[in-house]
Amino acid sequence: MGVLFLSSEPDLMFAWRVRATRHSFFRTGHLAEPRVRVYTRRMFADELRNHDDTPLGDKLVVLQGLKWSDYQRMLEVRGDNTVPRFAYLEGALEIMTPSPAHVSLTSRIGHLLAAWCLERGVDFSAFGAWTLEDKASSCGLEPDECYVFGADPAAPKPHLSLDVIWTSGGIRKLDIYQKLGVREVWSWRKGRLFIHVLNGERYLEAAASSVLPGIDLVELCRYLDRATTSEASREYRAALNRAKDSR
Repeated sequence: MGVLFLSSEPDLMFAWRVRATRHSFFRTGHLAEPRVRVYTRRMFADELRNHDDTPLGDKLVVLQGLKWSDYQRMLEVRGDNTVPRFAYLEGALEIMTPSPAHVSLTSRIGHLLAAWCLERGVDFSAFGAWTLEDKASSCGLEPDECYVFGADPAAPKPHLSLDVIWTSGGIRKLDIYQKLGVREVWSWRKGRLFIHVLNGERYLEAAASSVLPGIDLVELCRYLDRATTSEASREYRAALNRAKDSR
């Protein structure tokens, strides 16, 4: 399915759209039934390396010209469901149901990040798709994953957010994170993790993480193609221990 852009409509039509959304999104949790694919390790490695983020896989719709109250209404209608996910920026509302491959990759990156923190003695708390929003800036989103570091997890916003760009064409999430003031964002795209560090009011692409000094994301990405998440975590932790013992 491609990316669909829709213009705003009168309130009466928007109310109809919300009711239709209940049927198409919230009852099933998907815009369409996902296809199941069986991967070998080599196939999965090739897909990660060559994935070009064309509109394929994730189910993505962008509505234009909506008010903040419309965004809040959609959040209310969704309730406690985990999908679809919403991103809102100055009148544009993205509605996205991530594909199984998108969810699996997010989980694997998260497990490897956790493995690094455990081996290095870094305290962390994962908050998943935490709904981050700011009415004054007219923006909000839900990360693929996000983290607070330190012994006290009570923070008004995450220190680090993870954004897996599996399908292009949606709202540019960095513009929202910038307005929300999230310190660092990791964006996975086309087989690589890119680090974006907030510098004043804008993000700069960086070679090293500011919130997790010393983590090597090139090395971490080498383990994303393993057959299972547990295998990836075991091998990555073993590599970290070997590096520690060689010092």
